[in-house]
Parts: sequence; C-alpha cells; structure tokens
Amino acid sequence: MTGNLERLTNGLVSTWAGFLRDWDRTLRAGNYPGTTRYNYLLAVAQLARYLDDHRSGLDAEAAAMDPVAVRRAQLESFQAWMVQTRSPSTAMNKYKALQQFLRWLVQDEEVIDRSPMERVRQPKTPPGLGCRRSPTWPLPTST
Repeated sequence: MTGNLERLTNGLVSTWAGFLRDWDRTLRAGNYPGTTRYNYLLAVAQLARYLDDHRSGLDAEAAAMDPVAVRRAQLESFQAWMVQTRSPSTAMNKYKALQQFLRWLVQDEEVIDRSPMERVRQPKTPPGLGCRRSPTWPLPTST
C-alpha cells in the first residue's frame, strides 16, 4: 500500500497529500483491509484532482488547496461528474468514501465543525446495487 499511497499523492497539493497520509495511518490502525484503504484514498485523491482541474468554475480555489475548505456544492459537482463519466455505482462508492474522510476530518482531526457531506444526497443506483437482503431460511425447494 505504501507504493500506492505515493502514487495516489503524487502531484497533489501538500495539504491534501498530508491529510491522505494521516488518514491512511488511521485506517491502518483500525485494521481496514488494503483494498478498502486504497479505494477510500483513491476517492479523496480523485476529488482533490477534480477540484484542482475545475477550481475556477467551481469557486474552488481554497478547496483545491485544502480539504477543510471543501463545500457541499463542490462535492455535488464531483458526484455528478462521477455519475456522468463513470457509473452510478462508482459514484456511490466515492460518496461513501468521501463521507468517511470528511467524518474523520470532523471527529478525529477536529479541523472542521461539520461535514459538508451531511446534506449531499446519495446517488441513485440501479436496482440490485443497494443493500442486499439475506435469503429467507429455509430456502424454498423447487418441485
């Protein structure tokens, strides 16, 4: 994961890269699997790059430099871009990862008072990609 973290943070503003390294340490301490950590960190790195690429159109000068300046409208714009360029299920994964990151900034780092994700609506996904139900036991038998 160390090599992945270096690749993910390569070219990011030092503030974003520093928060990613700190969050990775917290995730490792929480014994999160490597794939979960990678996907979480990838989502945050993608947001950072998106904000940097679209800073003028999103009034994101401050957010492109520091994640504590990210606002709801910028997150919604990123999410819409994810739905358009990837898929609703990918956007959902990014949504969940960003929720975790911003919650960490509130609760663990205490650098923001409220998460801007609080009022960002979860992207709608096609049926079958949401919560899976457990089968009813015993399973019916075919006759």
